[in-house]
This record gives sequence, C-alpha cells and structure tokens, in this order.
Amino acid sequence: MAHARDPIADLRRIAFLLERANEATYRVRAFRSAAQALAGLPAAELTERAGNGTLTELAGVGDVTARCVAESLAGEEPVYLRRLVATEGSDLDAEATALRAALRGDCHTHSDWSDGGSPIEEMALAAVELGHEYLVLTDHSPRLTVARGLTAERLRRQLDHVAQVNAALPEGFRILTGIEVDILADGSLDQDDDLLARLDVVVGSVHSGLKDERSKMTRRMLKAVANPHLDILGHVTGRMVSSRPAGVTGPGDRGHRARTRAESDFDADAVFAACAEHDTAVEINSRPERQDPPKRLIRRALEAGCRFAINTDAHAPGQLDWQRFGCERAALCGVPADRVVNTWSAEQLVAWTHDRT
Repeated sequence: MAHARDPIADLRRIAFLLERANEATYRVRAFRSAAQALAGLPAAELTERAGNGTLTELAGVGDVTARCVAESLAGEEPVYLRRLVATEGSDLDAEATALRAALRGDCHTHSDWSDGGSPIEEMALAAVELGHEYLVLTDHSPRLTVARGLTAERLRRQLDHVAQVNAALPEGFRILTGIEVDILADGSLDQDDDLLARLDVVVGSVHSGLKDERSKMTRRMLKAVANPHLDILGHVTGRMVSSRPAGVTGPGDRGHRARTRAESDFDADAVFAACAEHDTAVEINSRPERQDPPKRLIRRALEAGCRFAINTDAHAPGQLDWQRFGCERAALCGVPADRVVNTWSAEQLVAWTHDRT
C-alpha cells in the first residue's frame, strides 16, 4: 500500500502554483481555504471523512479539494497538482537564469497586515521554500487607505511581531523590516522619520496623482529620491499593462482592480541621475501586470549608473516566484548582477541602507 502524502501541503502547493501562474483569485482561495479548514482536523477524522465522502460537509471544502485530499491520503500525487506541474511556464534563458540564481532575497512584499492575502509567517515560509535568505516585508503606509496602510502604531506592532516570527523561522533565513511608503504630492514620505530610520529597507512609490503634469511629477520624485530614508524607488512609472492579477485575497483586494494605465510623465534622465547621485536603487517590478519600468527606461537607468532591485511586489505566496519575470527583463537590458542590491546578503543590504541615512 502506498504511503499517504500530506494533503494539506498538497493543497497549499496547488494554491502556490495557481498564484504563480496568475490564475483567477477564486481558484486560489478555494485551495487555501480548504487547507486552512483541514489543518486543525485530527488525522484520524481527516482519513475517516475522506473515506466516507463527508469532507465537503466542512466549510471551505468543495468537491475538487476533497478529491485532492483523498488522492493524497491514498499516496497519489493529486491529479490537479500533477497537471499544474506539467503545464508550468517555459524555462529562462541562460542570462536570466544566472541572474535569478544570484538573487538572495526579495525587497518588496506584502502581507495581510495591509492588502496582501496571507499572514507574514506564510509569506516567509514560501520564501524559505524558494531558497531565499531573506524577505523584506513592505506593507503600505497610512495614506493608502484602500490598501489598509499601516499607521505608525500598527507599524510598531508589526515590528514586534516580525521579531517574534524571526525567532521561530529556520536558521539562515530572516524577515527584514520595511515599508512601501507613499511618495506624497509634495515629495515627502508618508511615515514618521523616526520609524523610517528604524526599518531595514524603505521602498517609496507614487500611488496617487499619477496623471500629474511632467514638471510637477519630476519635482515630486526628485525630492523623494533625495530623502536619505528612501532606499528603493518602487514601480517607477506606475503603469499597468494588463488588468489586476490573481491571488490577492486580502481586505484591500479592491485596491488591485486597476485596468490598464499609462505611464506617468516625468523627466526620467533627471530622476535616474538623482538616483545614481543619492545611491537610491531603481526597482524592476516583476508583477506581470506592471512590467515597470519598461525596458527602454531600464536601459536609461543602467546608463545613468543606477543600482537596481528586482522585486516581486508579491501580495500572495505564489507571487514570490515572479522574480523570474523581472530577471528576464533585466537580462534583456544587460543589467549585471553586481548592480542588483538583492544579490547581496542580508547583512550587506542592511549595511548599505543604514550607510545611506
């Protein structure tokens, strides 16, 4: 008789692969909800219910997820999982593969403390499974209310929580503290300076006034880049090349229903020159619906002497594997690994961010 598999692990793996493949949110939610519903069930009851066909009587468990559980308990790889694995995306080319292998962490991620769909612990464990050495947690700042941005008090509580989570994580991996701070209309950053100084990594992004006229947007970005607390300039143009992705199931889900959106208009040469001068990294955002900056601007930032950060902006565990998309675009533009800050160790990264303040 075949040995039983771990059905909860199989359900979570299916959800991860669906997120990575940018499948519909309701599909992802079905498998994560089933995993959560069954995780606290005694093993004997789980086996009994699978045998007598009563798994679907439990809230959050449907016919498809129940069938996957039954297959796992029978020692078989669930058919649903097997099909997902068999239809995974194409391999990266050699340059992108080498760049992806050089990355040691991700500097832009979200949890259910703001508009992400999963707890911090779940995001961290997914990063461990991907081989990361660190994950920078960058939930939103307070002005972005649609994304449940963190007030100063909530951010302080999160810092304490991250310290507790880090104590329980596998040796050799750590969560770095951070924020995706709004760049406000006047170029200031949407969080207290004393808190920004405490964080390991600060990503700054424009989320409002994206249609501001060119000179106003340029002034706004130049002031933000000159702020010593800002380490990485996030999704530089704010563009959306397709509709919202799958896998975002948190309370701020409505904040990710953007349709296509044109790039903001600003003086890219001036902004990238300022990034190089202040040693602020330019983010290569790996989200499929963003692909930001466009390749022509990646090349201009490279020519300006900028550093880069290849980030996922993940809002769900499976999206943490989207770095491959950013690596493909970076490799096409000739970005070398030694210009990418998340090829560094956590210690090197934090030393760089603290030296800048």
